[in-house]
Amino acid sequence: MQRKFRLTRSDDFKRVRQNGKSYAHPLVLLVAQASDSPKIRVGVAAGKTTGNAVQRNQAKRLLREAMRVLLPSLASGWDLILIARVGLPSASLEDTRTALTMLLRRAGLFPTDGS
Repeated sequence: MQRKFRLTRSDDFKRVRQNGKSYAHPLVLLVAQASDSPKIRVGVAAGKTTGNAVQRNQAKRLLREAMRVLLPSLASGWDLILIARVGLPSASLEDTRTALTMLLRRAGLFPTDGS
């Protein structure tokens, strides 16, 4: 995922966490909030419950890669936070992409007709 699509500032993370709507899956938690920016920005996080530092970094890399393919088809003007859950470091890229697609559809950010 390119840097221009990343949510990086702590204030932005806090704003989205406090004011955004969350959608849960056993592998990932999605928090979405509408933004004034015309582009979509994505922040990735993994808490200590996800595992040790190696597992947390692996989970974040997996989320970024799964999201990279989905970004072009998403609605603009949103700030998203993806939070890794316990099972994510051992999940495959395809499982992660499926989980993200389901969450994004529930949030209304991804087309439901499969295009």
